[in-house]
Amino acid sequence: MTELQHNDKLASFPLDLSPSPVVEEDNSGFEDGLSEHTLELVAQLAATRKHLLEEVGQVIVGQKDVLDLIMISLFAGGHCLMTGVPGLAKTLMVSSLSKTLSLAFKRIQFTPDLMPTDITGTMVLAEGHEKHRSFVFQSGPIFTNMLLADEINRTPPKTQAALLEGMEERSVTVGGATHALPKPFLVLATQNPIEQEGTYPLPVAQLDRFLFMVNVDYPSLDEEEEILIRTTLDSMPGLDAMITREQIMQFQRLVRRVPVSRYVANYAMRLSRATRPDDPIAPDFIPKWVQWGSGPRAGQSLLLAAKAHVLLSGRFNVSVNDIRKFVHPVLRHRFGLSFTAASEGYDPDTVIDWLLKAVPVIYDDQQKPKFMDKVRSSLRRRKKARVIQHG
Repeated sequence: MTELQHNDKLASFPLDLSPSPVVEEDNSGFEDGLSEHTLELVAQLAATRKHLLEEVGQVIVGQKDVLDLIMISLFAGGHCLMTGVPGLAKTLMVSSLSKTLSLAFKRIQFTPDLMPTDITGTMVLAEGHEKHRSFVFQSGPIFTNMLLADEINRTPPKTQAALLEGMEERSVTVGGATHALPKPFLVLATQNPIEQEGTYPLPVAQLDRFLFMVNVDYPSLDEEEEILIRTTLDSMPGLDAMITREQIMQFQRLVRRVPVSRYVANYAMRLSRATRPDDPIAPDFIPKWVQWGSGPRAGQSLLLAAKAHVLLSGRFNVSVNDIRKFVHPVLRHRFGLSFTAASEGYDPDTVIDWLLKAVPVIYDDQQKPKFMDKVRSSLRRRKKARVIQHG
């Protein structure tokens, strides 16, 4: 084994030795292996996406990008955190979309006095046959398909943690018994970024469970004029269901089957690792502006979001551009800025903009040696440090 091969073997993470982008685009084998029924479903999903936006558009003016991200979260099997000031129709957006998706919908208003059992449910004493009393489980509002956690940062961490098991394992444990949640299950949470008094920032572990953090912005001039006209009428239009629960679950399974080339997965992985200050592939500005970086779930989220997006677009192949489309909503809540960055007035989106420019899609022949030298130098420093530490 040559020295170069030995050093490459020492690296514990995949390096960019992938094929050219031309190879990445060739996923025809997957498409050829699909049944006609599946191909019809994908074509139907692409058409349904358009009809869903048109149907919800009868109630919601604008916010098409936000609605798109919510739909992608649903089909990717993830959760969505919406951040925006009050009055931007976040609650109405979610409830309207649930009607078009034929899903059960429940809303929880998070307040400082909310208890974990108000979310999950609790054991109650019930009288049964022959007046025999026993404890039975009374389910809480988390047992639904779409759960709106309104102003989630207004409740203490103890109550926020009641959602952790449900968001990750899709189950709830109460009284020593585990109860499965209905499928599909999606948490849509909202928070107000302006008001800080009486709020409790979400723990990092809970933030990481959200596939997206979506910034809900103010409407445009024309959109706000249309909002004022529509919302001051005496009635709101009714919405029809456009897709069934069973179809949604079919598409969720199909998303997992969409192939991703190593070239694309490698790029998603490098974007995620580049946010970590101690990682050898991190750009030079990351240690200065970032305190801690994102974990592997960020790369997983990028791939799942891109897979769901291509299916909703009627395609099967995931490209680098599909990954880049979701870098901001996937990463903005998965790394922490340093005090220096906060004092300079930078936000996560600014750092992500720099990251997209600093992390190349693929390394060329001139960049690879420089990159590999940086990796090997870091490995040698770590090995030397371990030798000194253990004597």
